[in-house]
Amino acid sequence: MRRIVRLSILFPLLFWAFSVHGEVNSGVVDIPTRTGVTQRVLVVAAQAPRAAVILFAGGHGGLQLAPDGSFGWGKGNFLVRSRQLFADQGLLTVVVDAPSDRQSNPFLGGFRQTSRHVEDIKAVISWVRRQSNIPVWLVGTSRGTQSVAYVATELGLPDGPDGIVLTSSILSDNRSIAVPSLPLDKVTIPVLVVHHELDGCSHCSYGDIPALMEKFDHSSRKALRSFKDGQSRGDPCEAMAYHGYNGIEAAVVAEIASWITEK
Repeated sequence: MRRIVRLSILFPLLFWAFSVHGEVNSGVVDIPTRTGVTQRVLVVAAQAPRAAVILFAGGHGGLQLAPDGSFGWGKGNFLVRSRQLFADQGLLTVVVDAPSDRQSNPFLGGFRQTSRHVEDIKAVISWVRRQSNIPVWLVGTSRGTQSVAYVATELGLPDGPDGIVLTSSILSDNRSIAVPSLPLDKVTIPVLVVHHELDGCSHCSYGDIPALMEKFDHSSRKALRSFKDGQSRGDPCEAMAYHGYNGIEAAVVAEIASWITEK
């Protein structure tokens, strides 16, 4: 990864320092959102990016990003550990932490499907669009799909994303609203669903995927990309199982990037 530089986007001068002549540098950025709240992100730059992806980890989502770009939690998450792979595919990559007022347990637990979370992500989308005139996509994995899908039902263009990608979607849940139970008929932007056919997580049965796909009947473009390969180690709901595309990260990311940038 390129050298990490911490910047706080609080004044126009600092914003200009971060993006000069359309080039975006890698670094940790604190983006102002709600009153007194900032949303920390880690940016991984790409040369001549074709699109931008904002990545949402699963679990409680509290990455506890440090100014030097290190992670207090979640560095093994599928999307987090694959961030450079996205950049290598020509995608400006932005990894989202929990906001500054959610930096302790339960972090994003009980927060992903709230208006405050939507407001935070709206600010991130706006910030990314100011860096470069390219499409902005939201990509979530596991519980991150609950964030991405909810934001897509609440924010339309021009404030919302140009498209979304749901990997290892939460298809059933007794703690919060599962993705298929959201008002997905409101989503009109492109949707890519990615899932491992052998996902052993009880919340992510591949057999429930057809019902999810049917919910996106108003999407302008939708597709399912399924995988069978890889390795599974440990808890079936964790990042080193099929649930986290262990061993096939590059192939999965390449498929996502190809679909996002398809004309």
